[in-house]
Amino acid sequence: MKEHRALGREDPAARAHRYLETLCGVKPNRRTGSAGNRAATDFFADAIRAFGYEIDATPFPCLDYVRGESLLVHGPQAFHVEISPYSTGCDVLTEMVVASTVDELEAIDCEGKILLMKGALCAEQLMPKGFVFYNPEHHQRIVALLEAKKPAGIVTSTRKNPEQVGALYPFPLIADGDFQIPSVYCGDEVGEVLAGLQGEVLHLKIAAQRLSSSAANVIARSGRETSKKMVLTAHIDAYEESPGASDNASGTAVLLLLAEMLAGYAGPFGIEFAALNGEDHYSAAGQMDYLKRYGSELDCAKLAINIDDVGCKGSRTAYSFYDCPPELQHSLEGKLLSVGGLVRGEPWFNGDHMVFVQNGVPSLAFTSENSSELMKTVTHTSLDAPELIDPRRLVELAWALNSLIRSLQI
Repeated sequence: MKEHRALGREDPAARAHRYLETLCGVKPNRRTGSAGNRAATDFFADAIRAFGYEIDATPFPCLDYVRGESLLVHGPQAFHVEISPYSTGCDVLTEMVVASTVDELEAIDCEGKILLMKGALCAEQLMPKGFVFYNPEHHQRIVALLEAKKPAGIVTSTRKNPEQVGALYPFPLIADGDFQIPSVYCGDEVGEVLAGLQGEVLHLKIAAQRLSSSAANVIARSGRETSKKMVLTAHIDAYEESPGASDNASGTAVLLLLAEMLAGYAGPFGIEFAALNGEDHYSAAGQMDYLKRYGSELDCAKLAINIDDVGCKGSRTAYSFYDCPPELQHSLEGKLLSVGGLVRGEPWFNGDHMVFVQNGVPSLAFTSENSSELMKTVTHTSLDAPELIDPRRLVELAWALNSLIRSLQI
């Protein structure tokens, strides 16, 4: 058997570009639970199956939604608001009250009223109620207060926060299918105008519906008879209506390129490619399903490698380590530094590698060196298109990982 299977006649960069175009071109989008998301996972499963891997694409239940029109008016004056993801619908004509801090929210009487949240209260997108990986106490306190106060509807006024929600502005403070109070969001300038109407009667109408749906991770495996495995992950879903080229069709394309390079691999590790489906879903539905189905096998995982937001034009690929023993980290870094185009980067903690780190698996993550700039300018928006990605960078990373895995001894 040959040491590795070469890429076919198609130029590897052209192949990477085709993967990007296909993943970014599904309709309506790659939001977990959408028809486009299912088309993307079907494409990935069919493509990687052709390289000889055993496929598990068992569906899991999740929640999707549809949003219609939103309306917020005071007399003849209308305000532009967006419906929060997974919001329920409402049609209320009632007094509006305002809260800017947790203390104000604690003191306010807003039952049956429209609640405008602004200022410090809206500094960070609230973690969903059931999100197990990260859920700070002050977020839990805000959500608990809202549920106890029982407003008829919520309007949130948000500012830019690229470190958390990318370039999206305004951003939805609430994106939670387990939260039952209808909500919309607006920019901080609109919020300031609305704040001047405290005590006035406004009309809030939200046309929205939650939908029971399904989605799937795609797990592709070879060498299952071995006692230790290497896990390579990228999330295949995308945020809302963003094409999600960098976030994360790029990482998904690298998995496909690498899977072909490693076809026929007969080294000491079982190989597991995991296209996880839920990094941008409110409940991390795919990640939770992976832990439910494969969590008992994590003791066999000697290294997890996560790929997210790679291949940006004009940017090198940055790697970072998480809970790797010194000897392993030294070995990995020596091999990575020998590859052009790769550079040591700062750790980041809002990716799928943390699923493995929190379960005791040494991990390695790859992203673009300019990922912080991407977050400020394009991430989670319609600008995140294939034109941003240099397919040669994706091929470069795939070859680097192919070399790393083939030479690694743990």
